Amino acid sequence: MDENLSTAQQTSQQEADATTVARPWYRRPVIVACAGVAVATLATTAVVGVTATASAASDTTQTVAAAPAVPQAPSWGGGGRDGSGYGDESQTSGTTTSVSEATEANADESTGVVIIETVLGYSEAAAAGSGIVLTEDGLVLTNNHVIDGATEISVTIATTGETYAATLVGTSEDSDVALLQLEGASGLEVAAIDDDDETVGEAVTAVGNAEGGGVLMAADGEITALESSVTTASSGTTAGETLYGMIEVLADVVSGDSGGALLDDEGEVIGMTTAASVGGVVTVGYAVPIEDALAIVEQILAGDESDGVTVGYSAFLGVQTAAATSTGYGGYGGSGSGSGSTQTTTTSGATIAGVIAGTPAADAGLAAGDTITAVDGTAVADTTELAEVLAGYEPGEIVTITWTDSSGATQSASVTLIEGPA
Repeated sequence: MDENLSTAQQTSQQEADATTVARPWYRRPVIVACAGVAVATLATTAVVGVTATASAASDTTQTVAAAPAVPQAPSWGGGGRDGSGYGDESQTSGTTTSVSEATEANADESTGVVIIETVLGYSEAAAAGSGIVLTEDGLVLTNNHVIDGATEISVTIATTGETYAATLVGTSEDSDVALLQLEGASGLEVAAIDDDDETVGEAVTAVGNAEGGGVLMAADGEITALESSVTTASSGTTAGETLYGMIEVLADVVSGDSGGALLDDEGEVIGMTTAASVGGVVTVGYAVPIEDALAIVEQILAGDESDGVTVGYSAFLGVQTAAATSTGYGGYGGSGSGSGSTQTTTTSGATIAGVIAGTPAADAGLAAGDTITAVDGTAVADTTELAEVLAGYEPGEIVTITWTDSSGATQSASVTLIEGPA
């Protein structure tokens, strides 16, 4: 991320200039066995509409408006950092500029770009996105929201059809960057990385797993602005997270392209596709500049867990918690806890809305309605404090959980934390 932007992220002016967009990734229903009956788990949740402005390089201002409801994951989904992992928000623009429709990517465009599919085992859902091969032995760059909440990650090399299981090396939620390692990979073709400065008006091509179709598509366009600030859509709220220093492009970027390559006219990667407006008169895409993404990769590989970077998998307890300001999503994050109910709670502690089978919480006997009050003697006043305390532990560590059960009795148990989802 641009250093100047990092120091200015707190400014109200940047927030005012942020365009609200939807992350372009794909979530589909997955068929699971349930008491001998196959059922598809898919829910719909409204996305609250917002109006925002974005400053372009020409100092013109584009007004965009959000619109309808979109498919969302079940309430225990993974995906995006608000828990939805999916945003397909419509926007409109005052211009009638058109862009070329995407076509199937050719061999050159496909080199070093991969198809990512994930299983969100705790939510009985699946998702798909894209990635960029950085090394011959299988380091792959993608967006954090593509793999967020995943219990299984598979990566297919588009040019060969080979599929690998992938593990998480590290993430930066703030920058929406994730680094994966393909198991047993060698001799892979890597993406060519650009080292020139980008310019407004430069021709580009966005390559990715469009609509999660399992085939790489290429969408031609051009850079319309640099150093853009965008606010991604969040389920049930008016705004999500703001990303800074983004490359803005006029190109047919769609769900599933997240994590894919933004190429210049020489076929070199200048950015990683991350967000887009969808459904309006024009499609505006946004990409993390490749130099910013690679700086985070270097930090992850160095094991530096500062500035929002997490290395490896987080420790996981396995509870869904109810918070006073809950959005209704049972997100897990790195702690294995998250808000999962719309109820208001006044009890001091983190009230449990649900417990995931086969996790340390379930083994300890925790149940919905219980309230966690301490971890290893450290008091927790609410969901936020529980997440913060658990974030200080590693998978495999033993901790003592203290809670008040639904009858008001105090209970405690020692548990061994496990690796959480991505």
